[in-house]
Amino acid sequence: MISVYNTIRTAAVTYARFRTTRDQIAKLPLDVALDLDIYPGDADRIARRAVYGQAA
Repeated sequence: MISVYNTIRTAAVTYARFRTTRDQIAKLPLDVALDLDIYPGDADRIARRAVYGQAA
């Protein structure tokens, strides 16, 4: 039972990190995002790769 709890807890923490990262990327001022060569519409893909390590 502890293993299931730990799995769920880890997934929740990881998803929270994903949401925070995605939101921060999406809220970047456009000039800053473009200077970093980031399109704010790609926030989901970029955050997923940063947190989960998967290519979108």
